[in-house]
Amino acid sequence: MAEEFLVARDVSYRYAARRGVEAVSVLERFSVSLTEGEFFCLLGPSGCGKTTVLNLMAGFLEPVSGMLTLAGRPIRGPGIDRTVVFQGDDALFNWLRAIDNVAFGLRMQGMSKERRHAVARDYLHLVHLGGQENKYPGELSGGMKQRVQIARVLASDPKVLLMDEPFGALDAQTRGRMQSELVEIWHKTGKTIVFITHDITEAVLLADRIGVMTKGPESRLDAIIPVDLPRPRRRSSPGFGEMWERINALIENEEANGP
Repeated sequence: MAEEFLVARDVSYRYAARRGVEAVSVLERFSVSLTEGEFFCLLGPSGCGKTTVLNLMAGFLEPVSGMLTLAGRPIRGPGIDRTVVFQGDDALFNWLRAIDNVAFGLRMQGMSKERRHAVARDYLHLVHLGGQENKYPGELSGGMKQRVQIARVLASDPKVLLMDEPFGALDAQTRGRMQSELVEIWHKTGKTIVFITHDITEAVLLADRIGVMTKGPESRLDAIIPVDLPRPRRRSSPGFGEMWERINALIENEEANGP
């Protein structure tokens, strides 16, 4: 049996009460256990708390009960062992070149300019942006900006990549290309990835396992579906349609019967 690596155990979270508004319970006894190097996708009905789970894993939020651990150590706040890739490109610094955006975290760690630029170039090549080092974000396409974000989080050598619908704003063609490139990067780096998406097709293309959440409020993990389809995967791959239908039925049933 594979050893537990990133674990949420009976985690509950609720938004605090405000004047005239009662506290809202978002998650109730949410539990999941991931192994090191796993590619895990989290799916669920709109508003079920997928991003809340990601923010708890990142340490941006604290659970009201339960425990999150990474490699056996409690998660009690943000850390360089976990990095987040967001959907938009607001996380990039528009006044910095691509190479300096990628190297920003290394600069904050005190690494010399020569060394951090060498590391940044390596990761820009990994995400297929070799030769684009001196461009500013405003000179890059949406897909290229997301590649810069991915290169930046990889440059700090985290244990876990937390990805919040990172390709949701891209056109279909660019999104498909980025999905393929992310699997390639995952194979090369061996990082643990938690990927939030509302797209069943995207989850089946990417994941080792797919977690399906119940409808909120008080959402939890309803099912974990192993994706045993061989890689590389295509929508036309044998078994792809059956897997899609199985997951879609779970979500539709939850939306129909949930609170």
